[in-house]
Amino acid sequence: MDGVDHIERTERVERIERTESAERNERNERNERIGGIGDSERALGDFLRARRGRVAPEHVGLTGGRRRRVRGLRREELAQLAGISVDYYVRLEQGRATQPSPEVLDALAGALGLDAAERGHLATLAGARRGPAPRARVSPLMQRVLDAMTDLPAFATDHRLDVVAWNGLGSELIGGLADPARRDRNNARFLFLDPASRLVHPEWEDRAAEAVGQLRVAAGRYPDDVELAGLISELGAGSTEFRRIWDSGEVVMCAAGRKRLRHPVAGLLTLDFETLHVPAAPGETGLVVHVFSAEEGSGEAAALARLATAAAAVPGLP
Repeated sequence: MDGVDHIERTERVERIERTESAERNERNERNERIGGIGDSERALGDFLRARRGRVAPEHVGLTGGRRRRVRGLRREELAQLAGISVDYYVRLEQGRATQPSPEVLDALAGALGLDAAERGHLATLAGARRGPAPRARVSPLMQRVLDAMTDLPAFATDHRLDVVAWNGLGSELIGGLADPARRDRNNARFLFLDPASRLVHPEWEDRAAEAVGQLRVAAGRYPDDVELAGLISELGAGSTEFRRIWDSGEVVMCAAGRKRLRHPVAGLLTLDFETLHVPAAPGETGLVVHVFSAEEGSGEAAALARLATAAAAVPGLP
């Protein structure tokens, strides 16, 4: 290698290193802006701060008024309501106090009016669990079960909201999972970065809040999951709606209820849904199976039957 080649190679390596360094810095800055993803101490403080901002002073017997310069409760007010020192609470928010006792967590949860899902998330953040990111595995048995539910739309998601398995009817109902060109197979990315999601989901705001709340829970459980942190940073950079909902401190656990969906063949549907939790095997993450149904004899049931006919030729496997 002559001197010119050596210089060119050196300059090329330096350019690559500068590019990689810039990309790392950009990722770190995005993570910093999105609420301390991957930093358990900061995540606990950010969550407390967000929930504190949602409590109206008058709802807990305090005086509001126009002169208040903070939204929600002040730090000293929350500390007083929880029966802990202001200094200790400040250190909790700043990440300088770690692993608070169950008694302190219960007092804070009560003062903030947290529901069961929010209390569980608070305890998870305070536990500061670390470990490798789990992996999702779809067993042949699970896929067989999904495929056997020919009259019920169904799909399975992991903790990152990646849709990892589905049946033909489930694929068609939520935008065409079997064809990756039709929609992203990550539900959060589809909701926030694909305008088509607002056609599929008439109640888009509710679905968006659910997705953010579920990602927040996952980020608390798996702070070392690099892919999850990258997804949250990507969504925060690409969607103002995601950032707004994330900053609210929303926490959601999968449950049951009703959802409205729109499909070009079946039309506008109001369907019941149930979430079935598949336990995790060692070294793996549990999956959530989402199953939709309609009351027998209803218009929705007839529409699902039409959709099942249209989807009969669509494979359930990725």
